[in-house]
Amino acid sequence: ILMQRRLFLYNFRNLRKAKGRRETYLCYVVKRRDSATSCSLDFGYLRNQMGCHVEVLFLRYIAAWDLDPGRCYRITWFTSWSPCYDCAQHIASFLRSYPNLSLRIFMARLYFCEERKAEPEGLRRLHKAGAQIAIMTFKDYFYCWNTFVENREQAFKGWEGLHENSVHLARKLRRILLPLYEVDDLQDAFKILGL
Repeated sequence: ILMQRRLFLYNFRNLRKAKGRRETYLCYVVKRRDSATSCSLDFGYLRNQMGCHVEVLFLRYIAAWDLDPGRCYRITWFTSWSPCYDCAQHIASFLRSYPNLSLRIFMARLYFCEERKAEPEGLRRLHKAGAQIAIMTFKDYFYCWNTFVENREQAFKGWEGLHENSVHLARKLRRILLPLYEVDDLQDAFKILGL
């Protein structure tokens, strides 16, 4: 089942201040990688359910597949919000349990809980666990529109500020992950120097 256009446009709009958007939507593609080729296994979308964040719902869904440990899988998510701290922890733990699985997450907006402000640390831990995380660009919205949305063959038209907001959010994400990049660069430098 495809997502309604209005749901996608409302929930995935990359506004800097997205008041009133309380649900998280997650569009996903699951592929099995066989040498140089890949085979799509499933795609669709989920949203938060009462008392359960969408990321945890997806992890439960994919864990039930009983993935073959001898094969490699790649999962791609497009989410309306970045994961909260707790979800980032769950995802990182899941990735450590499934070393044959890679995860790419493209996010429309960055979520920060007002009470805890722990989300940046959650994103850093998620990245360190091997997840590739990035902000959605026009190309990602275009792909989602054509893959997950009931678009009635209408072309995707970006909204005013889409590119500027993507650039702003990407810079913000880069600043969050910067300490990790610096540590990785130092570790690489130490390896080169034999220290």
